[in-house]
Amino acid sequence: MRYPLLAGVVAALLSTAAAAQTDPARLSDTVKTLASAPFGGRAPGTAGEKATVDWLVTTFKAMGLEPGGANGAWTQTVPMIHTRIGTGATMRAGTTTLTQGREIAVTTVRDAPMVAIADAPMVFVGYGVSAPEAKWDDFKGQDLKGKVAVFLVNDPDFEAQAGDDAKGRFGDRRMTYYGRWTYKFEEAARRGAAAALIVHDTGGAGYPWSTVNASNGENYDIVRAANDPRVPLQGWIDHDTADRLFKGAGLDLPRLRIAARQASFRPVDMKIAFSASAPVSVERIESANVLAKIPGKTRPRESVMFGAHWDAYGEGPADASGATLRPGANDDALGVAGIVELARQFKAMPAPDRSLVFAAWTGEERGLLGSEYYATHPVYPLALTAANLTLDILQTAGPARDVILVGKGQSSLDDLLARAAATQGRTITPETFSERGLFYRADHFSVVRRGVPSLLLMALGGAPDLRAGGTAAGQRWLDGYMACYHKTCDRWSADWNLVGAAQDVDLFHDMGVQLSHAGVWPTWSATSEFTATRAATAAARR
Repeated sequence: MRYPLLAGVVAALLSTAAAAQTDPARLSDTVKTLASAPFGGRAPGTAGEKATVDWLVTTFKAMGLEPGGANGAWTQTVPMIHTRIGTGATMRAGTTTLTQGREIAVTTVRDAPMVAIADAPMVFVGYGVSAPEAKWDDFKGQDLKGKVAVFLVNDPDFEAQAGDDAKGRFGDRRMTYYGRWTYKFEEAARRGAAAALIVHDTGGAGYPWSTVNASNGENYDIVRAANDPRVPLQGWIDHDTADRLFKGAGLDLPRLRIAARQASFRPVDMKIAFSASAPVSVERIESANVLAKIPGKTRPRESVMFGAHWDAYGEGPADASGATLRPGANDDALGVAGIVELARQFKAMPAPDRSLVFAAWTGEERGLLGSEYYATHPVYPLALTAANLTLDILQTAGPARDVILVGKGQSSLDDLLARAAATQGRTITPETFSERGLFYRADHFSVVRRGVPSLLLMALGGAPDLRAGGTAAGQRWLDGYMACYHKTCDRWSADWNLVGAAQDVDLFHDMGVQLSHAGVWPTWSATSEFTATRAATAAARR
């Protein structure tokens, strides 16, 4: 789509932008700092958070940015609850003992010292989707109060075949929000379930059991209102364990998977009961989003937001070498480094029409918590937020011929990205793994749900076509990175080649230059599930 910009003005600004390209060495230095031992893996509510927030505020101040929070603050306080399932937890389904971290991986975000579930009936609810617009309801009026809801991961059409009612109804292999674990847990809570358990499949989830189990019984949530409850126990059942449970109950899970792809599917009483007794340590903490801004000169209430998450997983179980620190170098210290560089570049340019907001979120790894809190307590009106551009994991293997587009077809921001990429001699490659739902798994999604057009750059979307080695080399990089995803080995390396990552940051700079102008309002596509939400606030943008 063409935007109503004056060609001469834009050309001059883009010329200035070209002179302020991202320095790979500076990206590397920032990551090296944030992923170092003094930052402790950057877990919310720890000494590592204080070190991280202090570093970010000091850095933005030194650049000459202004505080971006309410009432002249650099931070937005995010009240959280921090829980951990304690030792001595016991769980059982029927006659089968379930061991935390082996057959089952569960957490709670309830403020209670004990999870106690006694012989709660287990009900298989298929994919657990209630989507009136798709004429789909897996629940069929089933009363889940006090019961344990057992879900399949992903959407009803993830494995659908020709002839299945679900075929193509939820984007084929592209995951929708209905496929996300967050949606399933929320739906179980809305229906009064005592627990929500998802059968883990690596393909459907998009990550292995080791990733599911990385929480080690620990969880975080924002402090929620009484009318926004969470289930007492939530988590995952190992694939093979689930098969055995269903078989022991006289049920055939493979056949039920097929049945769940039909609109006529009805919940199935598993005729076994689930019990759990687990001590819980509960801590109330205050974490913080860091917000910096460059005020708009003519339309300061309108904004363009650049975001990344500062948090990682902190300390965890020792790996084979004895290391316990999970430093989150790429995920997402590199994204934060990109945001810092964007702030540096924009500060060196003429003042924009709109305010430019640079957000470093807390709690992404625990469920997009910092950005979700912001979305429910926005500092800048969401109706007047032109776009959100989020960096979360960039490739570290050098320049690429393409850029991976996550969530292709969602909004007109695709066109802006394609034009920016063309100036670098790059093309757009749609994500390979759309079934993993990456568009719903990063912080931009918190404002997407409220209608803000957004774009995510995330290297997990597919193998980049590297200039040195092509897609084969890109796949080797991706496989190597995934082996370290959320683990102790996601650490800074002097061997990284951040030229490609710097080019990705420059894409957002190019897009930001254009979005910073008054009158430029990206739009959702007609087929996007967020079009109606944005349309509801159209009057504010006239």
